[in-house]
Amino acid sequence: MITTIDPTTENVLERIPRMDAAQIDAKLAQAAHATREWGAATLQERAGVMRAIARRLRAESDVLAATAVREMGKPIVQARAEVEKCAWSLEYFAEHGAAMLDPQIAPSNAARSYVAFRPLGVLLAIMPWNFPYWQVFRAAAPALMAGNTMLLKHAANTTRCALEIERVVRDAGAPEGVFGTLLASGETIDELVADPRIAAVTLTGSERAGVAVARAAGEALKKCVLELGGSDPFVVLSDADLEAAAKTAVTARFQNNGESCIAAKRFIVEDAAYDDFLARFAERTREQVVGNPMEERVQIGPCARGDLRQTVHEQVSSTVESGARLVTGGKPVGIRGYFYEPTIVADVTPGMRMFDEEVFGPAAAVVRAEDREDALRLANASSFGLGSSVWTRDVAAAESFAARVEAGAVFVNGMVASDPRLPFGGVKKSGYGRELSTFGIHEFVNIQTVWIA
Repeated sequence: MITTIDPTTENVLERIPRMDAAQIDAKLAQAAHATREWGAATLQERAGVMRAIARRLRAESDVLAATAVREMGKPIVQARAEVEKCAWSLEYFAEHGAAMLDPQIAPSNAARSYVAFRPLGVLLAIMPWNFPYWQVFRAAAPALMAGNTMLLKHAANTTRCALEIERVVRDAGAPEGVFGTLLASGETIDELVADPRIAAVTLTGSERAGVAVARAAGEALKKCVLELGGSDPFVVLSDADLEAAAKTAVTARFQNNGESCIAAKRFIVEDAAYDDFLARFAERTREQVVGNPMEERVQIGPCARGDLRQTVHEQVSSTVESGARLVTGGKPVGIRGYFYEPTIVADVTPGMRMFDEEVFGPAAAVVRAEDREDALRLANASSFGLGSSVWTRDVAAAESFAARVEAGAVFVNGMVASDPRLPFGGVKKSGYGRELSTFGIHEFVNIQTVWIA
């Protein structure tokens, strides 16, 4: 039985039975059967279904957003924006997918030779709770457009969101089996990955989950894409527009209650700008409205679970005990629900938990850098390499700096964000493979050479 809990009230929302082995097998069979029809459909037919799903998402945006708020606590305004982003992504691949999948001429000694992009089959998507719609459609939009079908194993605490996605896809007119939800336990993952009807796997989640899925996929000789954790550096150089940087820093750290893999987590500031930036950042952080995420004015809701809030508090407390300075926040909010104060800890150094670990909640670590080279050293002093942000008025210098940053994305004078037009993914322990854009749609296809004498 799956029990979902509202993190705002700590009340039980639903108790939903898990699928038994026979039900899971039926879902697998249905998805495998659907690959033949869906893979044979024209690109125009697939695009039509994608657009229909986008329309359904927009039509039900309020209902879908409220479901996400109840299950994982994100502010309602941000939940609606998440649904809209999913619709946009579907429309983007509906419009541009045909060009991305168009056969490419590859001259050789043949009379004619080219590279074609064929569907792989059933894609198993193992997804987290923090963006319960976007994480799914970020993988699903390019994969479905390429002619694959998808089975979703979602996080247990966002089970209703998973079921809503399946319903929306069905109601939009997608053929039966093109998208399905598996209400399965984590213990079934190895068995699912090994099932011959599963062609490939995509996972967004923790480093530990990534290792487990990569091992299972390796043993089954199946392609997998892993989008794992991050401890993104937000580098502020001394010549930066500090007001713009501080304003963006608040959103970059506290959006989605700070529970985002690509959130800025380590704010590395050159010495000459350190005190000024910290004062601006702290002032704006104290202005953040914490409360019931169903209220339009609220900017920070509760952590998604009690254990997650406890982990954040332990990381903050340990870092302060190690010699860092608490600037604001630093404790659970004394009301019902898993709330935590928006927190800034300054003078953080390598070896402290908030520098070395991913902090998945509303707490920021501010780090002093002696100069630009030291800022680069500190930015790369992490086992993660998902995204990074660099702030300076010297764009040419920023591009040179970016070339040496060990991350899958570098944003200059802007906040790291995923965008269907750009590839998304990381290096080091942030995973491998790419989602979105042409690179993402080509991750889950058979790149087939055709040679004609």
